[in-house]
Amino acid sequence: MTNHKQHTHFDFAKLTERERYKILIGTVIPRPIALVTTVSKDGKPNAGPFSFFNVLTHDPAIVAIGVENYSDMRFKDTARNIRETGEFTVHICDDALVDQMEVCAIKFGPEVDELSEAGLVTVPGQMVRSPRILAAPAALECRRHTTLQVGPAREIILGEVLGVHVRSDAVNPANLHIDQQRMDAVGRMGGHTYARTRDQFDIKTLTKEEWALRQQLSNVATA
Repeated sequence: MTNHKQHTHFDFAKLTERERYKILIGTVIPRPIALVTTVSKDGKPNAGPFSFFNVLTHDPAIVAIGVENYSDMRFKDTARNIRETGEFTVHICDDALVDQMEVCAIKFGPEVDELSEAGLVTVPGQMVRSPRILAAPAALECRRHTTLQVGPAREIILGEVLGVHVRSDAVNPANLHIDQQRMDAVGRMGGHTYARTRDQFDIKTLTKEEWALRQQLSNVATA
């Protein structure tokens, strides 16, 4: 007999914006972190991390970033730069990059170069103008596909991935296998907590024939 533990229900219509935020970041875990670089229309670089992020589809290759702008509806640097240039680069954050990523999360003014403050070495983008962080295990160069305004100060930016740089020691170009251990990615949990991805396990989805055979064997064993 399955032991179902009790659950507590929350009606989001009765919660404040902050309360909904706390529930969501505590339950949708771990979330991948996008360390996003952009450039302004004047060529000034910017970097910031976002944990409301994921890949949505591969054909076309689309990633999504949830951006919360300022309460007075001014755009944050990332959102403004993407609107002005239509380009951005998403970097996957590994364990070695966490401290520098957190420097990029500090609410500096637009005159401050977060990449310089964090001591991050970059090279020019290959398919976009936004810089590529060399220390990141992977970088996805993106062109803005769609921007969805979902609230007065919140928007979801969909980007089409034009190309990806993967650290050479983490990928086999012949079969496109990416070594997850070498990627050493981190994820965002609730509050100030992060998670490493070193504790891994494999599960292969069965075919319907394999499932039927397993059920037959199980029935024989219990007969």
